[in-house]
Amino acid sequence: MSHDPSTAGGPQPAGVAADAPQPMPADPAIRIAELETRLAAAEAEAASARDQALRALAEAENTRRRVQREAEEREKYALSGFARELTAVVDNLRRALETLPADARGTDARLDQFAQGVELTEREFMAILDRNGIKRVHPQGQAFDHNLHQAIAQAESAEHAPGTVTQVVQAGYTLHGRILRPALVVVSKALGAGSGGTIDTRA
Repeated sequence: MSHDPSTAGGPQPAGVAADAPQPMPADPAIRIAELETRLAAAEAEAASARDQALRALAEAENTRRRVQREAEEREKYALSGFARELTAVVDNLRRALETLPADARGTDARLDQFAQGVELTEREFMAILDRNGIKRVHPQGQAFDHNLHQAIAQAESAEHAPGTVTQVVQAGYTLHGRILRPALVVVSKALGAGSGGTIDTRA
């Protein structure tokens, strides 16, 4: 009885041929080309993964910095309303001093002592404001700046260039460089300019 060589060893399990590793080409040049192709694909995939990781890290760092900056801004300006009220107290101290005639202080010791006490209180308040980033804006003789000043009137002047602050009606304040309250000022204009000024009067 003859045996078929193709059936020797019994039937092969299903799927063996499909799961078996694909044979490499016999030609070395082809094998090298295929390996180079696979290597290039792997390097491209690795480069893409690195790029995505770097972008994710950069976005995370930008988010962290933005959150930190916003938190610092909130901390800096959280007391804006309270600071504005404090500046009103300082203004009242200054007004109280300005109502005292200089000659009366010279002849009345008690009045002069009272005025010195008010001046000391004003200086202490100003030191507290300064330590907390609050600066007084008193632009007498300076060029008008709509970012810091609010013009309440314009007046012709032969002594000042147009656009110069000739009178500070009320001092302004900034908080860490940001406008807290604009200075109320009178601004000069050229003689004969009439009412046709073009100054931006609001801070």
